[in-house]
Amino acid sequence: MKTTPMSYLHNRAVKLLMLLFLSSFTANTNLGSNLPSTPPIKTSPFNVLSLDGHFEFQDTQRVANDFGNRFRFPPYAVLRPESVSDIAVTLKLVYEMGPSSNLTVAARGHGHSLQGQAQALGGIVIEMESLGSREVRVHVGEFPYIDVSGGELWINVLHESLKQGLAPKSWTDYLHLTVGGTLSNAGVSGQAFRHGPQINNVRGLEIVTAKSGNAGKGEMLNCSPEQNADLFFGALGGLGQFGIITRARINLETAPKMVRWIRVLYSDFSTFTEDQEMLISAKTTFDYIEGFVIINRTGLLNNWRSSFDPEDPLQASKFSSDGQTLYCLEMTKNLNPDKPHITNMEVKALLSRLRYISSTLFQSEVSYVEFLDRVQASEGFRRSQLARNTDLFERLQILDAPRKAMSYSMRTRDTETNE
Repeated sequence: MKTTPMSYLHNRAVKLLMLLFLSSFTANTNLGSNLPSTPPIKTSPFNVLSLDGHFEFQDTQRVANDFGNRFRFPPYAVLRPESVSDIAVTLKLVYEMGPSSNLTVAARGHGHSLQGQAQALGGIVIEMESLGSREVRVHVGEFPYIDVSGGELWINVLHESLKQGLAPKSWTDYLHLTVGGTLSNAGVSGQAFRHGPQINNVRGLEIVTAKSGNAGKGEMLNCSPEQNADLFFGALGGLGQFGIITRARINLETAPKMVRWIRVLYSDFSTFTEDQEMLISAKTTFDYIEGFVIINRTGLLNNWRSSFDPEDPLQASKFSSDGQTLYCLEMTKNLNPDKPHITNMEVKALLSRLRYISSTLFQSEVSYVEFLDRVQASEGFRRSQLARNTDLFERLQILDAPRKAMSYSMRTRDTETNE
């Protein structure tokens, strides 16, 4: 039986690939026709707005992604506001253009959303960090608070308030997020059992409205529990549906300088949750309590040694976490520099009531800032590791290129011979 020449099969495969490519291109083109229609840049009504900041129409790809890295929606334009009025006039114009414009608006903080919430396909993305570092005001007194831009990062809020020996009561685990971003969600961390989430520690907001009762769209309004209360409570945790938070007044308390940072591990989930519930309901307890799950972490306790001191180094060195699902309680106790022995007694008494794996008690004394900013430090370390691994991979690829080229050349000659 006559065999089909390899050249014929090769040409046919190329034709099929071309057809597949063209059909894919056509499908993508048709999909693109369903995208929101936007006005041409040269005739855009946004070009004539009187702004303190500016619009960007070309460099929009950098805001077409977020921390989740699952969706990529390029906007029509990016607003970099220099004032709150920039946001207000932009929202008013979008509403005046009506629903036929198909323009959506998204406020983007530090880009740490997970599923495209800060993206606006074919719409307007407002970069809130452009409003950051403007008029940060710390008010001291019986009920201290800090007045900051919605585009300010929490790490900057911390440093500014610490200049007065104060700090916000409730945090998120990661501080390099914007104030408006976390207040539009909740803002939860290990202080929430005592003070509630961040949205429970706000005394007032400035909002550019989307729509709120009799308020128009694109209006700048101040709100608090006493003034425009519906807007105030709706915007806190409202996912941006009531408007854009442009300023916030956040309650403060006296900040500790140092904390005792503690981690312990459990292998039984019920014991872990019972101990955590006991701690958060106790009258005298830790100042920060949070639990999390650890899965299949090789050499876990050895990694902790860079930040913590084990209570029993010998037993800790024998502990193996390979392949196990473990549960970690992370806690802190604010240190009283004048009465360190009292802090030690309180910590010892609290730990004696817990049923953790005895060899997994790790403690460390760190500054308050170092503890609160711990995730950023960890992320920086992991990024440096990733960069080194990527560089190593690229070097190996370069070294491996001659071998791959030789292998490809040999396969090509074999194919030509078979033809």
